[in-house]
Amino acid sequence: MQARMKSSRRAVRIAFGRCLPLALFLFALLTLSAAAQAQQDTNLPVVPEATGTVFDAGGSFVAEVVGNDVYLRSGPGTNFYHCGKLYKGDRVQVVKVQQGWSCIVPPPGCFSWVAIQYVGINMENPTQGIITGDKVGVYAGSDYVEPMHSTSRQVVLNRGQMVKLLSEEKDDYYKIAPPEGAYLWVHSQYLQPVRSPMESPLVGMVAGPNTPDETPPTAEQLQTESDLLDAYYAVSKLVKEERNKPMAQQDYAELKEKLRALAENPIGGRATRYADFTLKQVERFELAGTVAKEMAMQSKELEKVTEKISEAREARLAQIGDLGRFAVIGTLETTSVYAPTAAQSQRYRVLDESGRTICYVAPTGAAAGKDLSGLVGRKVGLVGEIQPHQATARAFVEFSEIVPLD
Repeated sequence: MQARMKSSRRAVRIAFGRCLPLALFLFALLTLSAAAQAQQDTNLPVVPEATGTVFDAGGSFVAEVVGNDVYLRSGPGTNFYHCGKLYKGDRVQVVKVQQGWSCIVPPPGCFSWVAIQYVGINMENPTQGIITGDKVGVYAGSDYVEPMHSTSRQVVLNRGQMVKLLSEEKDDYYKIAPPEGAYLWVHSQYLQPVRSPMESPLVGMVAGPNTPDETPPTAEQLQTESDLLDAYYAVSKLVKEERNKPMAQQDYAELKEKLRALAENPIGGRATRYADFTLKQVERFELAGTVAKEMAMQSKELEKVTEKISEAREARLAQIGDLGRFAVIGTLETTSVYAPTAAQSQRYRVLDESGRTICYVAPTGAAAGKDLSGLVGRKVGLVGEIQPHQATARAFVEFSEIVPLD
């Protein structure tokens, strides 16, 4: 009996000795896994518990981020998708603390998704949407998760409630500013309270989408993409109003400066891209206006030239009278074909503009006794009768009147 007991105790000691290394290995593995999970939301070493614990105090309070690359998540756990990052020194408003996770008001730059079919657009303000259904879900948005896969519902809206549209639709969803009650989560380890719940808000705290400022920010205070988008839409509206004016009255100088400032803002995001595109459009509008002005000036100059030509033509017509009464018009030249005789006067020929002979002519009646040497080589109109001349196979004109036309 004693031998069997000794043998059993020996077997237990051997089994325990063999299992102890395995148990120690499993304990170490679990410890490393827990540490890795704690570090999953940051690329830097874990902030010590003593400096990174948020008090489970009642009510909301402001906390400062004490780590870098800290993930914002759509829910209280690392199994929820991330919606952005926080960095050391950032401040957030904590709404509540739950099992080591802090529920916060979404900081600037965050957004949510809502289905297009439940949103109507305010035509007077295209950045404003109106909920058209009941119990419409709003989901946490992320640049790394498609809208249809963004499954973390933040809040439920009902018919008539308003939302702020941030950009064009994507996959049948509108990107909107997180409405009231739409929160995100961050591991409490990376937050440090900076004031108690009863203190007044900190001066200079960056307001989130659900904490509106009483006074609109100035151009120098536009620090978030949402603010910059608002500024862009305001300038875009002014551009449209300017575009509707008559082209001669359009002036984009001041608007271009505002668009250029937005386009050069390093944190503008979509506002920067939109402003750059609109700025190029405005430059094309200005180019079209310049071309139109030049064409208008050329048109006026053309009108003046046409008017002068018309006046000169009228004056010339007044000088030469009715050209229809002339039998022939051309340049008067002498000819050796017909020599003057006692029975016949001096004959001439009439040339066209190319120097070819049109016909031969001879003065008769009142023109027969005139000295026509002064008209030789000049353009003249002859009043008379046209007759065929068989000897030269050309026309022959006996004129009683000759009128200089040059």
